[in-house]
Amino acid sequence: MKSSSQIITEYGKQNIFALETPPQLVENYTNYPKEAEKTNGRWAMIGMISLLAAYVTTGQIIPGIF
Repeated sequence: MKSSSQIITEYGKQNIFALETPPQLVENYTNYPKEAEKTNGRWAMIGMISLLAAYVTTGQIIPGIF
């Protein structure tokens, strides 16, 4: 008797890996690369301004370390 939850490979062994989930399609995917680049650039600018502000106020690049 074969259970429906068991998957047998072509070699006769039971597959111990989980079943794959079906892919989900996103309808509005066209702007994702542009938005990701903008977000990455903005976070980089915030980081650079934070480093500059820390250097101006404390005289150290990373206060307490350098």
